[in-house]
Amino acid sequence: MTTFHRWLFFRGAKTRNPSIFRHFEELKASEKQSFSELKELNESRLKAICVFAARNSPFYKARFAEVGFDPEKNWSLEAFKKVPMTSKRELIDHNTQIHTPASFFKKRFFVETSGTSGEILTFHRDESWDSFNRAAIWRGYSWFGANPWDRKLYFWGYNTAPLKRLKLTLMDFLVNRFRLFDYDPEKLKKLLPKLKQVTIIEGYSSMIYELANLIKDQKPVFSNLKLVKGTSEKVYPHYQGIAKEVYALPIANEYGSTESGIIAFECPHGSMHINMEGVYVEQDPEDGGICVTNLQSFSFPSIRYKLGDQISLASPDFRCSCGMEAPVILEVTGRIGKKIFGRDRIYPSLTLYYIFKNLYFNQNRTIDFQAHQHEKGNLQIWVKEPVTDELVTLITTEARKYFFDISLEIIENHDFRQQAGKLRDFVSHLDQ
Repeated sequence: MTTFHRWLFFRGAKTRNPSIFRHFEELKASEKQSFSELKELNESRLKAICVFAARNSPFYKARFAEVGFDPEKNWSLEAFKKVPMTSKRELIDHNTQIHTPASFFKKRFFVETSGTSGEILTFHRDESWDSFNRAAIWRGYSWFGANPWDRKLYFWGYNTAPLKRLKLTLMDFLVNRFRLFDYDPEKLKKLLPKLKQVTIIEGYSSMIYELANLIKDQKPVFSNLKLVKGTSEKVYPHYQGIAKEVYALPIANEYGSTESGIIAFECPHGSMHINMEGVYVEQDPEDGGICVTNLQSFSFPSIRYKLGDQISLASPDFRCSCGMEAPVILEVTGRIGKKIFGRDRIYPSLTLYYIFKNLYFNQNRTIDFQAHQHEKGNLQIWVKEPVTDELVTLITTEARKYFFDISLEIIENHDFRQQAGKLRDFVSHLDQ
């Protein structure tokens, strides 16, 4: 069947994404370049997208003019960084003005995404941009000896609309994958016979983790498995222990967004290498948030886009032992913006990440949790394990290092997964 699916992939790709093969070959060639060569390529593409946007996107033409930035006549990184950062709200509110003329592109794809923020964004992605994004994923597969036509288990959502669901089913067949879209222990257990043929497991990292917990006692053998890839959600440190035990592989990170494309992909040596051929990455000095300029998005430019994630970057001098010299993201800490309200103070929801990360590394305790806030000054922590005095003491002692005017309620609850979406570690029921 591998030969058939390889043939099917190439036939389908030539029809839908004819430029994917060129992009893949170029990406494989550039991954071997030195940092200075990658930096030169990265900045030349940054200039090109800015020049194109200044000429053809009414929104960015006006935005550049506001700060006196003319990328065609007086290009410099210093001038570029005077351009205000773009928010998702602006991508939504100024959608028509951001788009460039449809006549420039032979083919465009309509895209809809809400992401973690819940704000629905739609745009048109040109064929070259779409193909580049798929080629970047293909390159990530190649680092692990896997291919896009290999058999895949995919943890991702279905669209409930019958026509769109039919299209997804057809697409899954064409790319040789089967999909699970909700957390149902019985459905997960029934996957076991199918897993022997799987080369790639990918999708929501929390679902990959849950599957490992459910099947670990059956000691499955994954004779063909080459890559376990988490995307869209954080890969928590405690996920890796059970992943290595069950899959004999860690969960590799693929980091990106629908509008920004693939930002970074983790190599087999454990480094998330920035996709310098596709994105220009900055870090906001005020909050540590990532700011991304998509270098391929000519139909719908997103320049200095504030994605909403806090990141940690490796030192510029760091070089991964894999030999690739693209810069490395050490960690995607979590979402910026959601607030936890004390009686008198306000805390970032990222605080929860640090509390439970410390418990894992300092106390060797793995705690699956989700926090809910219904009123200021009180916070519910839902956990899957039985609530004991020892557990309550452990969590409250660590939390007191961060929260000074919040009362915690620790509740046993096994069902805190959203049935058809990302797993959130904090849910606010307050009007923020």
